[in-house]
Amino acid sequence: MTVAVCIVGFRNAEDIAHCLTALGRSTYADYEVVICENGGTAAFSELVDILPTALPGGQPVQTILAAGNLGFAGGVNVCMNARPLASAWWILNPDAQPDPDALSELVARLAEGDADAVAGTLYLPGQIVQAHGGHWRRWLGRPVSMGRNDPLGEAPARDAIEPRLTYLLGASMLIGPRFVERAGLMREDYFLYGEEIEWCLRALARGARLGFAPAARVLHTQGSTTGSADGIRNRPRLPIYLDERNKLNIVRDVDPWRLPVAIPATLVLLTARFARRGAWPQWRWALSGWWSGVLGRRGVPAWLSQE
Repeated sequence: MTVAVCIVGFRNAEDIAHCLTALGRSTYADYEVVICENGGTAAFSELVDILPTALPGGQPVQTILAAGNLGFAGGVNVCMNARPLASAWWILNPDAQPDPDALSELVARLAEGDADAVAGTLYLPGQIVQAHGGHWRRWLGRPVSMGRNDPLGEAPARDAIEPRLTYLLGASMLIGPRFVERAGLMREDYFLYGEEIEWCLRALARGARLGFAPAARVLHTQGSTTGSADGIRNRPRLPIYLDERNKLNIVRDVDPWRLPVAIPATLVLLTARFARRGAWPQWRWALSGWWSGVLGRRGVPAWLSQE
C-alpha cells in the first residue's frame, strides 16, 4: 500500500523539517511526501532550500506552491490531487511528529477492510492525550475530543472508541479510497477549522466507516501556525472566529434542521468558555464568529486581509 503523506504548510518551514525528520524514522517505508505551501513564494523558496528531495529511506519529497492561501482543506486537496493513484492519503499537520510505528499501525488498521479512514492517538508535549478521535454532539454543535487530557499511558481498546467515533482530527488521519469515493474531497469554503469534521460526517452519512488504531501515536505540538493552543486570554482572533463560525456551518451542512437548537447552544457555550474567564477580546471575536455562522458566511474572513 503506497501512502501519500499530505502536509499543508504556511510559513512554518522549521515545523515541516521536524515533521520530516520524524517521518524518516518510520518503520513503514512505502510512502512519499507531498507538501502544499500556502504562504507565498518566499515561504516556498525557504522550504525548497531547507528540505531534502528525498528522505533517508529514499521516499521522495515534493513541494508545491499554492496559488494563494487556500486554507487547510484547499491545501489538502492540492496534495491529494497531486497523487490521485495513491493507495491511501495520510493527512498530517506540519507541527506533528509521528512515532516510528504510527504509519505501520494506521496502514494495518485500514488494510483490515472494515474502515475507510483511520486515526490513532494524538498526544501533546508532556505525554498528555489530545484525542483518540472525536465525537460530534449534533444538537450542541460541539466537537468532543475523546480521551482529551488523559495521561498517554496505554491506549484504549478499539471497541472503546470506534462505536462513538464520528470524526477524525485533521492533524493525523489516514484516508482510504472508498472514503473519497463516497464523500469526495474536503470542502474548501471552511478555510480553516471544522472541515475534517464535516468531511467525516458527510462520509458517514454516505456509508463510510471510521477506525481507530490504538498504537498509532503522533506528537502534536498544536497550533504553531495559528496560535490556537495559546492560553485562552492570549489566543488570537483567527482561530477563535473561525472555530465558532464553522461549528454552525457544520450543523448547516449536515443537520440544518438542528440549527434552531444549535444556534443558542453554541452562544451559551462560547460565553461560558471565554467570558467567565475574563477573556473579553476573545469573547468578542468568538461572538463575531458565531454571528457569521448564524448568517452562513464562509471562506476567508473579510477582515483577514486588512490585518
